[in-house]
Amino acid sequence: MDTSNGSQQPQFSGKIPYKLILTVAAIIIAVIIASTGFFIVDQTEEAVVTRFGKYTKTVGPGLQFKLPLGIDRAWNVPTKQIQTEQFGFRTVRAGSQNVYEDNLTKESTMLTGDLNIVDVEWIIQYRINDPVAWLFNVHYDVRRSTIRDISQSVINTLVGDRAILDVIGPERTAIENNALMMMNDQLREFGLGVTITTVQLQNIVPPAGVQSAFEDVNKAIQDMNRLINEGKEAYNAEIPKASGEAEKMVLEAQGYAAERVNRAQGDASRFTSVYEEYRRAPELTRRRLYLETMENLFATKEGTTLVDKKLENFLPLGNVVTGGAQ
Repeated sequence: MDTSNGSQQPQFSGKIPYKLILTVAAIIIAVIIASTGFFIVDQTEEAVVTRFGKYTKTVGPGLQFKLPLGIDRAWNVPTKQIQTEQFGFRTVRAGSQNVYEDNLTKESTMLTGDLNIVDVEWIIQYRINDPVAWLFNVHYDVRRSTIRDISQSVINTLVGDRAILDVIGPERTAIENNALMMMNDQLREFGLGVTITTVQLQNIVPPAGVQSAFEDVNKAIQDMNRLINEGKEAYNAEIPKASGEAEKMVLEAQGYAAERVNRAQGDASRFTSVYEEYRRAPELTRRRLYLETMENLFATKEGTTLVDKKLENFLPLGNVVTGGAQ
């Protein structure tokens, strides 16, 4: 008995079409290639590409391609970022009000050149300038510790060459500049691929046990410098004044000397001319000199009286006073 209702049911043969298999395989291969072949490099990075572990090339920011399936590997290195290391303190939480962890004395306690102990806190900032050297020349586990060890060694050396007052005061800038140069020299020797961009000293203080005594000494030194500056100011105010007065007196003396010399030379010249006239006409010259003397005498002495010495009451006085006039 035929129980069919007259309609035909589709039959599945059990075979997958060959084209579908190829399409699926192509999609899978494309996904694998896309996921393992393309990679993105950030704007602050450079990527080092290796092929079977050997360096191939360095590429810049953007979407990049490498051979997929692990043939090529890309290592992104932050070459444009400035990284910071802190010594003697740590920034626990950064923000509008930074929170620091202080008293890391193992890093900051140093011996100065005059055998004093001082706590020095500082920071360094560095940038990776050679990504290939950064990846392959030093093991990744010791890169940061190597940078820190070099920095501590250099700062200890520079502080140990100076007195404590120089480290705290006028030599801070010199220590920073020399440290920057010395750290970069050592990093180049190690081939770490890093350049130190900034060395900045922070707090430099004596240990807590002697800080009060050191502050007293520092205050005394400041008072000494203040008194020295006040003395120099007084010196600069008085010395120019005294020098001016001395120069004035010298000029007056020179003028007086010149006047006396000129007057003496004039008198000598007049005497010489009179003597020449006397040699030519002695009698006439004597009379002229006598008359000139009398003229000068009566011209300058008011109330002068002539007395005849032949009078019986003549007294040989140098000056005769008459009516109160000499």
